[in-house]
Amino acid sequence: MIGTSWDVQWHIDVGPDTFFTLPHLFIYAGSAIAGIAALSVVLAVTAAQRRGETPDPRDGGVPIRVFGGAFTAPLGYLVTGVGAAAFLLYGLTDLWWHTVYGFDAVLNSPPHVALFTTISITMIGAVIVAASARELLWGRIAMAISVPVLMTFFPITANAFQGLPVPFDSIVVATALIIVLLLVLTRVAIGRPGTALATAAALLVMQGILWVFTPWATSLYADSVGLPMRDGMGGEPSLIPSGIPLAGIVAALVIELLFRRGALISGGVAGLILGFTFVLQRPWLGYAAPVTTVELIATTIAGCAFGVVGAFLGLRFGATLRLREKVTA
Repeated sequence: MIGTSWDVQWHIDVGPDTFFTLPHLFIYAGSAIAGIAALSVVLAVTAAQRRGETPDPRDGGVPIRVFGGAFTAPLGYLVTGVGAAAFLLYGLTDLWWHTVYGFDAVLNSPPHVALFTTISITMIGAVIVAASARELLWGRIAMAISVPVLMTFFPITANAFQGLPVPFDSIVVATALIIVLLLVLTRVAIGRPGTALATAAALLVMQGILWVFTPWATSLYADSVGLPMRDGMGGEPSLIPSGIPLAGIVAALVIELLFRRGALISGGVAGLILGFTFVLQRPWLGYAAPVTTVELIATTIAGCAFGVVGAFLGLRFGATLRLREKVTA
C-alpha cells in the first residue's frame, strides 16, 4: 500500500520512471513477501497433514486440497498465494507494456488494472487469514489492519470503471459499494458491536499516515537521486490518500446504529452518505472536475443502491468467513 501510494505520487510529482525505482521495489517486495509466506504455510500444512495431523481452520481458514490432493492449503493462504503469483506474472506484462508505450502511463491501463486486481486478491487473502483467527487478539488486530488496507487500495482499482457510460460517477459508486461491503463483512465476521466503527477509525489513521508519508518520501527520494519536482508542484494533497472517502467514519457509525434494524437499510444509508460526500470530496481536493447537480443526485442515488448491494454481499461473505470445517487426515 505504501509503495503504491508512493509510486503514484512519484509519477505525478516527478515523472521520470524506470522499472527499478524504490517505490516499484516496495510494491514488488510486498507481493513477493506475501507469496513466500503463503507458500511456506501451504508446505508446512501439507507436511503436517501427511504426518497424520488435522489442519486447524483457525490457521488461515478452511483447508483446501489442491492439485488433486498433492497439497493442502488453508483458504486464506491459497488466495494470498494465487494473488501474489498473478501479480508477478502481470508485472512482466506491465514491463512489456511500458517498453511498447513508454513509462509514466495512466492508472487504468490494462496491465495496471490487472496488477491492482491481483494486489486486491492478495489483500483479500490476508483478510481471510485474519478472520479465521478472530477469537484471538492477533486475529482481531490483523482484521483491524487488513480490512482498512483493502479499503485504502480499492479506489485505485476502481479506476477501471472510469470509462463506463453511466450517468453517475462510477469510481465513487464502486468505492461506496466496497467500503459498505467491508464494513458489514467485518461487523458480521467478528460479531461484535463497534467493529465497523473501529475499522473506519483505522482507515482514517492510515489515510493520515499516507497523507504525511507520501509527499515526504517522494520529495526525499527525488532529492536523493538528483531529479527535480515538476514545475508548479507543491501544496496539493496526495492522490491516493485524498482518494479515500473522508466520510467513512460517518458511514460506519450509521451501520453500527442501524445494523440491528436491518443490515440492508444500514448499507443503503451508508452508501447514500458515501456517494454524496465522496463525489464532492474529489473535486474539492482537486482530483476531479466539478460535478453537476444531475451528476450529484445520480451518484447519491446510485451510492444508496450499491450500498444495499454492498451490505448484502457483506452479510454473505461475513457469514462465510465464520464457517469452519476440518479435514481429516
